[in-house]
Amino acid sequence: MKVRKFLAGTSREALRQVKEELGPDAVILSSQQAGSGVEIMALASVDMSCLMGTLGPTPQLSGVGAAASVLAVSGEARRPDSLASKKPIAEPVAQSIISEIQNMRGMLEEQLATLAWGDMQRREPNGTKILRVMLNAGFSPSLSRQLLDELPAGRDREQSLNWAKGALAGNLHTVAGDEIIDRGGAYALIGPTGVGKTTTVAKLAARCVVRHGADQVALLTTDSYRIGGHEQLRIYGKLLGVPVRAINDAEDLQLTLSELHGKRMVLIDTVGMGQRDQMVAGQVAMLSDCGCDVKRLLLLNATGNGDTLDDVVRAYRGNGLQGCIITKVDEAASLGVVLDTVIRHKLVLHYVANGQKVPEDLHLASAGHLLHRAFEPVPGDSPFALQDAEYALVMAGTGNAASHAIGARAGAGHG
Repeated sequence: MKVRKFLAGTSREALRQVKEELGPDAVILSSQQAGSGVEIMALASVDMSCLMGTLGPTPQLSGVGAAASVLAVSGEARRPDSLASKKPIAEPVAQSIISEIQNMRGMLEEQLATLAWGDMQRREPNGTKILRVMLNAGFSPSLSRQLLDELPAGRDREQSLNWAKGALAGNLHTVAGDEIIDRGGAYALIGPTGVGKTTTVAKLAARCVVRHGADQVALLTTDSYRIGGHEQLRIYGKLLGVPVRAINDAEDLQLTLSELHGKRMVLIDTVGMGQRDQMVAGQVAMLSDCGCDVKRLLLLNATGNGDTLDDVVRAYRGNGLQGCIITKVDEAASLGVVLDTVIRHKLVLHYVANGQKVPEDLHLASAGHLLHRAFEPVPGDSPFALQDAEYALVMAGTGNAASHAIGARAGAGHG
């Protein structure tokens, strides 16, 4: 058994050397700063298995010193084969050893993340400043990391920030002009409960009435669950002079759309459901399989958190999603989270809604304006503002995670 020492300028380079010489299953015993670089002590997985196999039938936890801070280079702490096949150690003791190894793995990951963050601050001071700005604005670590990987060298902080905003604007797909109103057709507004579908339907209908007249617009609703759901839309329809009809199923929808084929625009207000409701798939199927070209617009709540918005997009996306509308912009402290979701999922953004007034509080999406709002400074006393030492922990484990968005376009056209 031989413990190997690896020295490198950065923790990433040291880990690469460990993988090349000891294999991807090698284990790291310790890591520390050494002069201007990083020193890692590592052990081959075969030697580690031998070490675990010699512990005997009744080892003490204090005797696992060399294994206490073990981290698999491949990223997973695994139970050695000798424990599974030879079973020389009592099961409770073995589980305690594995648990301690896993705890030490977390501690070592934090150490490595801190070292990597220190390396990054020295090598790319402007990059780390941009990263801080993006994380504080609400953008995800994965999108921030990928944007940082594309950041051109040789620019000061202000130039780097302008490039980052330009790259995000280039990947935030917005529609020029009132495309929906001009083109017409059948549109269904979908999304979770409380996102503002009924009010947004009324806003779109009002814009179309102003442009083409009330006789060119019809409103449909599938909301037979919510108390007063029909009535709210009927009030809007009465004010606009537009007919409102209720729909029960796909067959009813197909028949009604056939009767309304002469209308320039038909807007469908759908039932609000939680994104994890099993009925969501049925609703998407009804709109997709009704035999008519019904385009779906997904409404995203600007006040939602990242994981929730991701769930909503995955649940409601299906096939043929036309685009999205961001609602409740006036209620959101920051727009970074919702814009991050739109960018990563490559959604087309048509409108943003910032209030209850019909039709005033519906606006065409402007990438420049939205990103300007997203990058407004975070108040210094905000409990959600990250401290300097916390950035390393936030970025730990993100690596080069792809965000499915920033790519070739980030490096082109935004010089």
